[in-house]
Amino acid sequence: MGKMLINQRRGKGSPAFRTPGHRFLCNVEYPPLPSEAMRAQVIGFALDPAHSTPLMLLRAEDGREIYLIAPEGIAINDEVELGVNAAAKIGSVSSLGALPDGTPIFNLELKPRDGGKALRATGSGGTLISHDEETGRVTIKMSTSSKRVLVLSPECRATVGVAAGGGRLDKPFKKAGSKRKMMEARNKYYPIVRGTAMNANEHPHGGKSFGKSSTRARGTPPGKKVGHIAARQTGRKKRRERAVGEQ
Repeated sequence: MGKMLINQRRGKGSPAFRTPGHRFLCNVEYPPLPSEAMRAQVIGFALDPAHSTPLMLLRAEDGREIYLIAPEGIAINDEVELGVNAAAKIGSVSSLGALPDGTPIFNLELKPRDGGKALRATGSGGTLISHDEETGRVTIKMSTSSKRVLVLSPECRATVGVAAGGGRLDKPFKKAGSKRKMMEARNKYYPIVRGTAMNANEHPHGGKSFGKSSTRARGTPPGKKVGHIAARQTGRKKRRERAVGEQ
């Protein structure tokens, strides 16, 4: 009898694939901010398994304590501003309409008051390019290495600076045990065995049948739907063009 594929087991929703929310520190999102700038002081930092970026703990003037994603270069006892019209200083949270052109930003809202959805990973950062004088909408370049540009509402909020922890992926794990601990923190399924290394009853690619095509139709049943799904072509495109040119 055949076995369930990993994607079938994941879709069922067993404990092996559920997010361990009880381990997470908090839900990091922007709180309601006043129209006038409010000062806040950095009183500590924290590491959360749910986020790759370190978190900073802020104590606002009204006594609230807020966790936000920390920017590069922030330190304990530094002061930041929170508000719709906050100043453009490292760690401050402000609306896009109040920030000048060329400001580096991260933890960006895609819709007003959604809490922050983009540019949240370690080392992430975008640049505010321009303001439209007629509509007021703001143009954001997502990162220095990307050509992606977003046009957002001026009411969307962002944090000034670049997300802390840049260069995290430059250091290799070196040991499988280190990688396993990182995956266990978020309950990620690890390690994942290749289909060609399995038996024939465990995976469609198993059983040492390497000459079999891996392309599958769109309407293939769930137990067989693995490989290149409805692929127009497989392999390197350069080789195909060279073969056509020689003919």
